[in-house]
Amino acid sequence: MTSRGPSWQESLKKSTPDLLNHITALQETTTKDGALTLKTKTLMMMLCDALLGHTDGVAAIARRARSLGATENEIAETVAVAFLMGGLPGLVTAANAFRE
Repeated sequence: MTSRGPSWQESLKKSTPDLLNHITALQETTTKDGALTLKTKTLMMMLCDALLGHTDGVAAIARRARSLGATENEIAETVAVAFLMGGLPGLVTAANAFRE
């Protein structure tokens, strides 16, 4: 297995910690329960990663969604929306939600 190198957060922490602090604050504000639950927002993030072609992100966010109580049916419906909105490329990437 090859090393992936530092995460984007580690890179920003080293090179521009102020920017990382602003991004972290925005993430914390955006991802707390509000009109939408964190679980719903997490499924939305999974959908966006699928449409952007981030296969590893889809798998990681799907695991996070499950830890927040998302059911396999909710994951599957989110994958279906990825297909509706992103066509076959969206579906292929979203299918990584079921990757172990």
